Amino acid sequence: MRKYLNRKSILAFVALFIVSASLFYTSTLAEKLAQEEKKKVQNLADAIKTLNKPTSNQEETVLASFILTANNSIPLIITTDKDVVIDFKNIDTTQSNNTGKLIREKLTEFKDMHPAIVADWGTGRNYVYYGETYLLTQLRYYPYVQIVIIFLFLMVVIFALSASYRSLQNQVWVGLSKETAHQLGTPLSSMEGWLELMRENDPDSEAAKEMQKDLDRLKLVADRFSKVGSEPKLQEENLAERLGEIVAYMQKRSPLKVTISLHLKEQELPVNISGPLFDWVMENLIRNALDAMEGKGAIDITVTNHPQQVVIDVQDTGKGIPKYQVKKIFNPGFTTKKRGWGLGLSLSRRIIEKYHYSSIFVKHSEVGKGTTFRIVLRR
Repeated sequence: MRKYLNRKSILAFVALFIVSASLFYTSTLAEKLAQEEKKKVQNLADAIKTLNKPTSNQEETVLASFILTANNSIPLIITTDKDVVIDFKNIDTTQSNNTGKLIREKLTEFKDMHPAIVADWGTGRNYVYYGETYLLTQLRYYPYVQIVIIFLFLMVVIFALSASYRSLQNQVWVGLSKETAHQLGTPLSSMEGWLELMRENDPDSEAAKEMQKDLDRLKLVADRFSKVGSEPKLQEENLAERLGEIVAYMQKRSPLKVTISLHLKEQELPVNISGPLFDWVMENLIRNALDAMEGKGAIDITVTNHPQQVVIDVQDTGKGIPKYQVKKIFNPGFTTKKRGWGLGLSLSRRIIEKYHYSSIFVKHSEVGKGTTFRIVLRR
């Protein structure tokens, strides 16, 4: 249960409780006010009856007149038993050119709202239909206004928490990357010195040549880590050539039963990218594919050129990703491996989306058959 009880869910529960309590309380108040208004209308009917009684004394007449005069808020219409309007009160007719039509519309509205109060004033049976005061109408709509306000407040709080969480993630990424680059600096310098000694003893050593390639790669990795947290400069590069170098490098360091193929039609694909960071993304996708295939399979990298964008699909024949995990794989810390921090894909998305203003996502994945990642680079 702990994984579901995060800040957002707690805020949602609190908001739901406030809304429910408010709805209940406001509904109770509205019902009480409606009962009070019904009593007032009943008193009005009794007051009119009192005024129509020839036997009413002066005190009764004064009280009845006061009750009639005091009603300046409840709209009502008095009719005969044949629905002929005798009188109406507290209905604004100044905005209508046809008063009779307005009164008939209000009469229909009042009939739907409340049952009529039957009054017998000695001249036949009459009916008093009434509506709701402006205060009662406001009270009935108040909960919905409150729901909107609470919803907006909740959205602002969630946005603020998300922004704060993202900012904290950014600080962790930047700090970790800078420290990694710093820590790599000393052993790389030492390895460079030892490699020079090897060349002095055996200038044509094949091992020294391969070690130099790996050392250059390590320097490139350190350079990538040092660039995280700072805005990289995008430069026009030949994407086809860059991908070819990555494939050649990763193929030599892959299991013998794994083939990495690059499929593209053009040999010149000029795209504005940050070379070191883009290489990092591609190598990370290939390494993930190698881990998923467990020593046997194929990785196909297909490049499709469009006028406004270049699409790169990285497809493997690995174990695939379950559907319930597809949305989580780019989250920091999420990993299905026994080792690793789960930052590779998260950093890859950051590099593609924030630095290259492009997109990366899982195009397709099926358990037992493989996964296809897609990168869409804008021109």
